[in-house]
Amino acid sequence: MPDIPDSEQLLRQATREIERRDAEILLAAAWRLTRAQLLSRAGEPVPAEVAERFAASWPRRASGTPVAYLLGQREFWSMSFEVSPAVLVPRPETELLVERILHLLRAPSAEVADMGTGSGAIAIAIAHERPGWRVIGSDVSPDALAIARRNGERLVAGRVEWRCGDWYAPLAGRRFDALVSNPPYIAAQDPALLEDGVRCEPRLALTPGGDGLGALHTLINGAPDHLKPAGWLALEHGAMQGAPVRAALVARGFAHVTSHRDLAGHERVTEAQWPTP
Repeated sequence: MPDIPDSEQLLRQATREIERRDAEILLAAAWRLTRAQLLSRAGEPVPAEVAERFAASWPRRASGTPVAYLLGQREFWSMSFEVSPAVLVPRPETELLVERILHLLRAPSAEVADMGTGSGAIAIAIAHERPGWRVIGSDVSPDALAIARRNGERLVAGRVEWRCGDWYAPLAGRRFDALVSNPPYIAAQDPALLEDGVRCEPRLALTPGGDGLGALHTLINGAPDHLKPAGWLALEHGAMQGAPVRAALVARGFAHVTSHRDLAGHERVTEAQWPTP
């Protein structure tokens, strides 16, 4: 009768190819445990069906599939979001966008649009914090929008309106107190597109091609037609793109142009206000 492997044996096998933390997360998920519960069972025999599920998952992680895709979920703003290869994996630095919008707008009612919403993380986080606000989330990808809708119904039922279309097309004729977006901003030839995890994410959501600034310029140039007087535009961008984004905003006529750094110290979010007449 073959020996029944214990948790440490399985983890040692997997960590020849993947990081220990990832292996622990995947084994815990296969065992329907939290990571803390798994660690408390160190050395315990692992049921055969759990070992099989784990054996099916960690080689996919070794090939570059993000842990979030393997689990089908990722935490953002202390909420669990469904994710799949149809959407970007929400990242901690994007929470800075949510923080800035909540800081800039203090009124009990406001209208906010999140363009390129992906999993809906930004729109849902804003709606969760401000129940009195009207929030729209839009995306050009029907598959991404389907995931955003499911996340919205589970986390903030009925409080986000979802629209399909490219950038400002779904917002025709509307003006907002704030526009927010984490658009594709990686340059087409940037080696980051080949990095672990990233290469499995939807390319359309990662790069607009060229120097990576195309989508940012589209958002900046179109924003005045969709902002109320004194309305705000807040954009996530690459660590080295703060200066050109600020320059484009100033050239377009925005005021109070300011960049903010993420926890790693990189310029990550730039905001600007459309002046009153």
